[in-house]
Amino acid sequence: MTLAVIVLTYNSQALLPALLDGIAIQTLQPNEVIVMDSNSRDASREIAVARGAYVHVHGARKFNHGGTRRWASELTSADILIYLTHDAIPADPDAFANIVASIRNTTDAGMAFGRQLPNPTAGALGRHHRIFNYPSESRVKRLADAKELGIKTCFASDSFSAYRRDRLMEIGGFPQDVVSCEDQFVAARLLLAGYSVVYAGDARVYHSHDYSITEEFKRYFDSGAFFSMHPWIMKRFGGASGEGARFVISEIKYLLSTGHWLLVPKAIAATIAKFAGFKAGLNQMYLSNAVKRSLGMHGAYWGN
Repeated sequence: MTLAVIVLTYNSQALLPALLDGIAIQTLQPNEVIVMDSNSRDASREIAVARGAYVHVHGARKFNHGGTRRWASELTSADILIYLTHDAIPADPDAFANIVASIRNTTDAGMAFGRQLPNPTAGALGRHHRIFNYPSESRVKRLADAKELGIKTCFASDSFSAYRRDRLMEIGGFPQDVVSCEDQFVAARLLLAGYSVVYAGDARVYHSHDYSITEEFKRYFDSGAFFSMHPWIMKRFGGASGEGARFVISEIKYLLSTGHWLLVPKAIAATIAKFAGFKAGLNQMYLSNAVKRSLGMHGAYWGN
């Protein structure tokens, strides 16, 4: 079984060496490392080439969460495709071995995604987000679990994921054009095709963000816009309101139990921003592209 690692980069020279070091020490080594670079203005490409990666450059304005990953999948014939963002650093030498094993040991697996640990410098809100969404326990999710998990059934993350290439291609591959959430799109398609989505809690990377309230609005605007353009996902798996309420309760409990009670107002404000952003995104069809460029995190998606 052959393995390709695909890394998406843009002005990544600060973090790329650590990521490439993390790849180099893996007990399961890839047959090839492909770097998809969005025309970085720093030394990202030179760093990747010097470390033996195949670098493919495209203009930053042409970047698309689905299209770029789709292009990468067509550049290799490897059996397993591991996708990483430039800021997802393997936490131990067995990260690749464990995520690939989770696919090989699950007969009907179409994809797997790994556990994301908070960075050592992460703030309390960033740490809780990772603790809540990426527990230590692994789980195999199938379509029947939608009654229990709702929209969480097709939750996945391409910050660190692995796909069986044959099954990815069977369901049509990555979408060519999405503003975000290409991972949930593919996971939903795999589930509806009868395959499973594996969460590999023992395959770990360091990856977290401390978003501002404005950034949270923008992120959730993009998410809402995605679901507005692909309504079949929420129609089949359900909405996100129940999971959102559970997250908020967990977050406040975490802040109080860890002595970060001063962050509770910010957490509440961020929750309001997320809700407002998501609702605005769901109604993106009534907004001009100029407005959508200002509201979303990936403004270039909406063109000129």
